Amino acid sequence: MKKRIITPRSQKLLTKMGENIKRARRRRKMTTIQMAELAGISRTTLYLVEKGETGVAFGAYFNVLSVLGLQHDFLKLADEDILGKKS
Repeated sequence: MKKRIITPRSQKLLTKMGENIKRARRRRKMTTIQMAELAGISRTTLYLVEKGETGVAFGAYFNVLSVLGLQHDFLKLADEDILGKKS
């Protein structure tokens, strides 16, 4: 499999998102075992999500956000597409 290339700036954003997800899980007093089970993913995958790893499937991020009740945050992605609105 080919390694994904990501800019340092993009990696920083993903890392921040992972940290936010981890904080949200902890605020809800959920263990990694509980979260992984409810999200239908392994604890290893959850660990990677909370690290903001690029190799994790988009669906895993969505499942975790759904368990946290934050799935509507996905609707904000690319919503404010100023460049696209100009076309």
